[in-house]
Order: sequence, then structure tokens, then C-alpha cells
Amino acid sequence: MTTEWTLREAELSSAAHDTKGARRASAEAVRGHLDQVLPALASLRSQSHQLAAWGQELALRLLGGQRLLAAGNGGSAAEAQHLTAELVGRFDADRRPFSAISLHAETSAVTAIANDYGFEELFARQVRAHARSGDILMLLSTSGKSPNLLRAAEAAARLNVTTWALTGPAPNPLASACAETVAIDAVAANAQECHLIALHAVCRAFDAALAQRGRRAPVRSGSIPGRLP
Repeated sequence: MTTEWTLREAELSSAAHDTKGARRASAEAVRGHLDQVLPALASLRSQSHQLAAWGQELALRLLGGQRLLAAGNGGSAAEAQHLTAELVGRFDADRRPFSAISLHAETSAVTAIANDYGFEELFARQVRAHARSGDILMLLSTSGKSPNLLRAAEAAARLNVTTWALTGPAPNPLASACAETVAIDAVAANAQECHLIALHAVCRAFDAALAQRGRRAPVRSGSIPGRLP
């Protein structure tokens, strides 16, 4: 009994030591992640003029009846959908809805295209289907290397669709393929966090541009904004 009890005490002591070690390692990992947030934000802030310009240009295009298309993979897909929701819904105050489509969100089209044409054609085919000259395509990728986004940028260029990219550190292929880029100099996780902040900043600039032009019309049930052919 004494031997068994001694062994049990040793096991408990070892488990307690392992738990403390795990907690210490977790705490260090969290602090390490948070320590990288401010440098990533500084990288984003240095490009605030580009975000403001995007918001202003987006307001001009969408008021003129153009459309925003957005795409990304994984977490970047979620952020692309976040952006389109802000435009079709609202960001701050009530305003008219604007046309914005997340290219990953229609599951039947996504699975059909991926099955029949391959994953690399997933977004490019939808760009050819939905985009018109003068529209804007926003592409998000922390690596800047996703083949399906590169194909989408190529398809957009052929249609006179303006391409914007949010990426991780530049240079990268997607930044080179798009007309304008905001590249966050940070590891993938911190870059992706800054992408969401960047999208909110664009939305704020977008709403400010609408207000400045005096075009913030009240929301009317059933109203449909104009759309150029």
C-alpha cells in the first residue's frame, strides 16, 4: 500500500508540474502573438491612404451601378463575406443597399465548378459570369500565392474589372497580379487580423464618401439600386 501510495503521489506531482508547464507555454504563446499585433497594425496604418482611396472609389463605382465581387480561401473567405455583408446590409447608419457578391458563398456553384473545372478555376469562372467592365474585384490572401485567386485576377483584367488585393508581406504573386494592393508585413495570423480592420476602414471611408456626396438616401423597402449593363 505504501509503495502504491508513493507512486500515486509521484504521478500527481508530475501531472501538476506538466500542467504548470503547459500553462506557462500557453501564456508565452499568447503574449508572443499579441506582441506582433502592434507591428502589424503599424504596417497597415502606413497604408491608410490606400484604404481611404479604396473607400472613395468604391462609393463612386457602386453609386454608378457597378458591383463589388470578393473572394478568398478559408479565413480570407470569411473576411470577403464580411465585406459584402457590410455593403448589402450596412456598416454604421442606415443607407441604401449596394451590390456585392462573395464568390465562395454559393455552395452549389462552388462545388459544381470545382468538380467540373478544378479548384483553380473556382473564382475565375464566376468572375467571367458576374463581372462587368468597371466592377471591382477584391481578393484576400495572407500568402498571396493562391492559384484560384491568381486565375480570378487574370480573368478580371481581361474584362476591364479593377482588382484590389489584401495580402501578407510583399512582394507576392497576387500583389503583382492586381492593380492595387495593401500588403501587411506580418505573419499570416496577424496579417489576417489586420485584413478585417482594413475592410472596416474601407467601409468607414465608403460611408464617409456617400455622406459627402449627399447620396445617403433613406432605406426604402423593395428598392433596388441601379445596375449598369
